[in-house]
Amino acid sequence: MKNLLISLILSAGLVTVAHAGDAEAGKAKSATCAACHGADGNSMAPTFPKIAGQGERYLIKQITDIRDGNRQAPAMMPFVTGLSDEDIADLAAYFAEQVPTAGGAKEELAELGERIYRAGIEEKNVPACLACHGPAGKGVEAAGFPRLAGQHDVYTSMQLTAFSNGERTNDGDSKMMRDIAYRLHAKEIEAVSSYIQGLR
Repeated sequence: MKNLLISLILSAGLVTVAHAGDAEAGKAKSATCAACHGADGNSMAPTFPKIAGQGERYLIKQITDIRDGNRQAPAMMPFVTGLSDEDIADLAAYFAEQVPTAGGAKEELAELGERIYRAGIEEKNVPACLACHGPAGKGVEAAGFPRLAGQHDVYTSMQLTAFSNGERTNDGDSKMMRDIAYRLHAKEIEAVSSYIQGLR
């Protein structure tokens, strides 16, 4: 009876089962990640995300989504196709332990970017980014909301634009990020992305 109940809960998607990651094992498996994301997860190229200090739950979801075709990231496919759930959990554990580097915001975009991040845009029904990502952009690990602080502005802008255009759709049935990003125009995306880069 107990096994039947567990099977029903899992099949209904009420519980997500994930492997507990082993950071040391993840370090050993991370060599191929280093070319784009840096050995410690702090990428130098602005089009590749910094993943150092990112929450494990978020990393597991994103890598799994790419592997399983639920998030389109062609550059990642050759590297994630053969990963097991355990490999993904180990990599997530390793990168979550790394220390993220800080960036800086563009002065001319700071005021608008801060206003959007901290207060949203009421007339467009855009909520404050800090509601999910925290006042300092450190994310909410328990909820799977990602760390944003210090992220490359180019990468953040690319992702917000992809959500806005419906090119990225792995934000769940609620379409939270798609709905929010759709209400932002290009200058607002640029400004909030720049502000996020400057968060520490």
